[in-house]
Amino acid sequence: MAQGGSAAPKAPVFEPHYEFYLKPPEVGRWEAFGLFLYNPDKGQIFGRTGPSWAKIGLFYLSFYAVLAALFAVCLWVFFQTLDPRIPTWQLDSSIIGTSPGLGFRPMPEDSNVESTLIWYRGTDRDDFRQWTDTLDEFLAVYKTPGLTPGRGQNIHNCDYDKPPKKGQVCNVDIKNWHPCIQENHYNYHKSSPCIFIKLNKIYNWIPEYYNESVNLPEHMPDDLKQYIHNLESNNSREMNTVWVSCQGENPADKENIGPIEYIPRRGFPGYFYPYENSEGYLSPIIAIHFKRPRTGILINIECRAWARNIEHNRADRVGMVHLELMID
Repeated sequence: MAQGGSAAPKAPVFEPHYEFYLKPPEVGRWEAFGLFLYNPDKGQIFGRTGPSWAKIGLFYLSFYAVLAALFAVCLWVFFQTLDPRIPTWQLDSSIIGTSPGLGFRPMPEDSNVESTLIWYRGTDRDDFRQWTDTLDEFLAVYKTPGLTPGRGQNIHNCDYDKPPKKGQVCNVDIKNWHPCIQENHYNYHKSSPCIFIKLNKIYNWIPEYYNESVNLPEHMPDDLKQYIHNLESNNSREMNTVWVSCQGENPADKENIGPIEYIPRRGFPGYFYPYENSEGYLSPIIAIHFKRPRTGILINIECRAWARNIEHNRADRVGMVHLELMID
């Protein structure tokens, strides 16, 4: 205390204030689950209040909207680099390469996609109907031009001296390919069936023809060599053709296969090439008529396409196609 004065005021004393988290009340499992679904005391649904759900919902809506817009822009830029008719990678730059393969019809059912066997009983129409029905479906676009988009006024009746002009496609007339016609059941009922061969399409591929009877490959079948030699002498304008040969794979198959007829000619005319994905284009096809195949025996058949720039590889089935024929 100061001398002669009043007592000095005491300094205020601040007592610390502590807040403790109390243990939440114990609730049962189902009661806790019910509070998670909706807590009336806190106004929470699934653990969040209405404003909290609005904030997080707005965030994710904006986030995914930006992602979707970014993806759409990238996709649009990507499609600007593509042409709907012209592939970006062609010939040597593409996976397909420059050596086309062959395909045949009729093919077995989709449930047996790996099979290449044509097997039926020639005297049973119900048995061979699946094969003739498959051919009907395959050849429908050749018989009815309207079934192919864009095919109509641009069809041109091509010939070796009348190739199609730009934007035109060549007609493939199969109506007079007797006996390989629908009305004749493609000769399946006579155990003398027809199959149809086509060359796979490769954009902008141009065949390099064997259009001279000299310097033909040694492994080319002798009957095809003789055919080319005779054609060169009698009708040389048809020499620009991708030739086709079909024969038995093994010596026994060659004996059992019997004589073969190629309709309408023994190959694919050169005026169908190059393939440029024009509207209404149909691949050229030829009918292979097996006149007298031996019945009751499985015959392995190999068909090959012949041009200087077509390679043959049995392992990869390049330039050829394999099938089996068995008629009971």
